Amino acid sequence: MHTPVTIIGAGLGGLVLARVLHVHGIPAVVYEAEPSPTARSQGGLLDIHAHSGQPALEAAALTDEFRGIVLEGRQATRLLDRNGTVLFSKADDGTGTSPEVQRGDLRQILLDALPTGTVMWGHKAAGVRALGEGRHEVAFADGSTVTTDLLVGADGAWSRVRPLLSDASPEYVGRSFVETCLHDADTRHPATAKAVGGGTLAAVDPDERGKWLVAHREKDDTLRTYITLAKPQDWFATVDFTDTAAAAARIAQEYDGWAPELTALITGIDTAPVLRPLHALPVGHRWDRIPGVTLLGDAAHLSPPDGEGANLAMQDAAELGTALAAHPDAIETALTTYEQALFPRSATAAAASEVTHNPTPQEFISFFTR
Repeated sequence: MHTPVTIIGAGLGGLVLARVLHVHGIPAVVYEAEPSPTARSQGGLLDIHAHSGQPALEAAALTDEFRGIVLEGRQATRLLDRNGTVLFSKADDGTGTSPEVQRGDLRQILLDALPTGTVMWGHKAAGVRALGEGRHEVAFADGSTVTTDLLVGADGAWSRVRPLLSDASPEYVGRSFVETCLHDADTRHPATAKAVGGGTLAAVDPDERGKWLVAHREKDDTLRTYITLAKPQDWFATVDFTDTAAAAARIAQEYDGWAPELTALITGIDTAPVLRPLHALPVGHRWDRIPGVTLLGDAAHLSPPDGEGANLAMQDAAELGTALAAHPDAIETALTTYEQALFPRSATAAAASEVTHNPTPQEFISFFTR
C-alpha cells in the first residue's frame, strides 16, 4: 500500500497536521497504535495558548469548535503551602488568554473534522526503513506495510520514526508524576474542593523543593492531580499501582505532615493512581535534513511537562501543514522551512522547561501570571 503523506500517531499533533492538510486539499493517512479513539483516557485539562495552540486551531479552521468546548472559569489559579495557607490567588475574571479544555474533547473535534478513514486505528508501527529518493516504508505489528513519499513522526516520546533522523533517546529526568482523580469532589471531599477552587491549584513545600502537586478542576465535579516525587525509577518499581489503597498510602507517606485537604487528593481516590515517569530529549535536539521524513511534538522535542507540550505539538503541526501547502511540489523546501523555525523554538521551550523542574513558590506565581 502507498500513501503520499503518512503520519504516525493520532495525538493532537498528528491530528492537527492531518486537518491542516485536509483544509488545503492534501490527503494524508494517520496510523495509530490504539485500537479505537476510546481505548484509553485522554488525560485532563489543557490550557490552549494564544501564541501557539490557538493559532494552530485557527489554521485547522476549528476556532468555533474549540470555543465550544472551553470550560468557563477554569483559568482561576491558587497557590498554597503544605499547611494549606494561601500564598497566591487569582480569580478567572474573563481576561485570561489561555482557556482550558479537556484533552479528550479537543481530540474529538479534530477527529470529527477529518474524512472517514483518515485515521487507521490498531496500526502499531514496528519499524521503519528508508527506500531511497525520499521514500520510506513503515511496517506494522500486524504484518502490514505502507510506503510513503513523506513520513511524519508524531508518535511521541518513544518514536519509531526518530531513529531515521537522530540517535537521541529520552532520558529519565529524576522525577515522576503520580496522577490521581477524585470524583464527586464537592460532595465527597468539600474541604479539598474548596482548596482547589474553580481552576488550578498548586501546593508546595517552601522548604523542600521538588515536592509539589498540581490539581485541576475538570468538568463533572472531578479533581485531577499530578503529585510530584523526585525518586529513581527503581523506587517506583516497589509500589504496586494496581492496588489502589496500598499505592495511595505509599505515595501519601511522602507527603506526611501536609494539610489533610491536600493529602486527600492522594488518599481519597477510588480509582488506581497512574505513574507518569518524566523523560526528556537533550535541550536543542535537532537533526540534519534527510529527504522525505520529519518529526513533530514530543517525537522532536520531548521535555518535562510545563503547560507547553500540547501547544507546541499543535504549533509544529500547523506550521508543517502550512509549509507543505505553500510548497506542494517541493517537499524538501517545505521541510527545510518548517525545521528552520522548529529547532530554535523547541530549544527555547526545552530550556524554559528545565527551569520548572523544582519550582519555588515565586516561580509558581510567575508561571501563573505569565
